[in-house]
Amino acid sequence: MGLKLNLGCGSDFRDGYLNVDKFGEPELQVDLETFPWPWEDNSVSEIVMQHVLEHLGRDTETYLNIITEMYRVCENSAKILIEVPHPRHDTFLYDPTHVRPVTPESFGLFSQKLNQQWIENNAPNSLLGVFLNVDFEITKTTFALDEHWAVRRNAGEINQEDLKHAIKSFNNVIKSINLELEVIKPGRYKK
Repeated sequence: MGLKLNLGCGSDFRDGYLNVDKFGEPELQVDLETFPWPWEDNSVSEIVMQHVLEHLGRDTETYLNIITEMYRVCENSAKILIEVPHPRHDTFLYDPTHVRPVTPESFGLFSQKLNQQWIENNAPNSLLGVFLNVDFEITKTTFALDEHWAVRRNAGEINQEDLKHAIKSFNNVIKSINLELEVIKPGRYKK
């Protein structure tokens, strides 16, 4: 089993992980926007990025290099756990260090399986998995509701249909997004 990385750990040091950050006093100080990262190819079995990715990659080239480095250092079937603020929530909007929205749809662009479907259907989507030679599959997506909406749902004031409408129509409904990704390396393509 490979190394477990807690990237951009801040003060959230986790047992069993190498706690990495650019600032403070982590176990290893690394600027994740400087390449290559200091880990060997296929050496990592898990990456945690809790409220980190939205701070990285102001320019597209840097962001795509981060994605490529995550793929390079991960072994086949590695797990990547990402938590980010929802881009339509004030917690994303008020922080000037938040430079990039991250959504399940944006990570779908790095899926070879989806890229192949889009090629077959002549869809206009960006084929970033193909272009970058990376492959990530989203295995789980969860959304944390803003407290106002969670209280209303839990009190039975709104049903699931009302909540779906609110998510599509209003800001500040979903507070954060949690993604679980699996790294797919050559020889293990999922159909």
